[in-house]
Amino acid sequence: MKELINTNIANEPVLKTHILHTSHLNEVTNCEVYLVSELCQVTGSFKFRAAWNVVSKVDNIGFLAASSGNFGQALACASQMQGRKCTVVMPDNSARVKINAVKSYGANVDLIDVNQISRSDRVLELARLMPDYYVCSAYDDQYVVEGNATLGAELSLMLPDLDAIIVPIGGGGLASGIIYALSDAGLEMEVWGAEPLEANDAAKSFRTGKLMVNEVEPNTLADGARTLSLGNLNFDILRTGLKGIIEVTEDLIPLSMKHAYKCGLRLEPTGALSIAALLSAKHQFRNKKVGCVLSGGNVDDELYFELLGL
Repeated sequence: MKELINTNIANEPVLKTHILHTSHLNEVTNCEVYLVSELCQVTGSFKFRAAWNVVSKVDNIGFLAASSGNFGQALACASQMQGRKCTVVMPDNSARVKINAVKSYGANVDLIDVNQISRSDRVLELARLMPDYYVCSAYDDQYVVEGNATLGAELSLMLPDLDAIIVPIGGGGLASGIIYALSDAGLEMEVWGAEPLEANDAAKSFRTGKLMVNEVEPNTLADGARTLSLGNLNFDILRTGLKGIIEVTEDLIPLSMKHAYKCGLRLEPTGALSIAALLSAKHQFRNKKVGCVLSGGNVDDELYFELLGL
């Protein structure tokens, strides 16, 4: 693992994560819950950690990526901050708040119907037209994993005695980074993935020992988990570093968002997956110290209020 971890990660604008311990979730789950909130980051999600590291380490004039929104706006923001160009391929059903955020940072947005063309195929088309751009996966990229590892490094210092940490899984970039950093720190903390049952390619991959791919983008509330599969780099890390993957039913996602709301936190559906996983499997975490990574809070007002019944 040492060969991937870079202790000189360029993370100047990256903010230290926020930890919330005084939560009613302790009583609900019968364990000691620590909410690890990445809502504090520049673009409202953990994705800025990865994006800043990518733009800092790569000299290309511009960046090209596919994203449901959080990595796209993070990459757009980091590119703007360092005077680079950026184009982001996004599904046309992406949250409007995320599409508008990408545009607000000066990036070009290429909206696609994923039923007509996949994100990766569209990126390949554009890459041929933009040979000077760095094509960056939102998760299957060494610089992305390095950037995400900064959160794991912070947790190793802030919460070294956790029994387990639960991490949302889409492409696997965040969980991969956390696993690398915790291993680098010499900690044996269990790392669990949280994935929608409707988009459980990672869980299937973990069970079978081979990378499983969805035929179409899954229909889950958690738009950050609508990936076709884990990244190759990420799967190599997760299949040996993860303790397991907890599959979350759709009904638990808005319930978990409501629990976060009671704690003063506004989560997007993907950002609530770790809480949903804890609620789903609370029996196996009973009386343990558990961290739940809240990955982001970028969600359209209309959807948010609808899911919370406000």
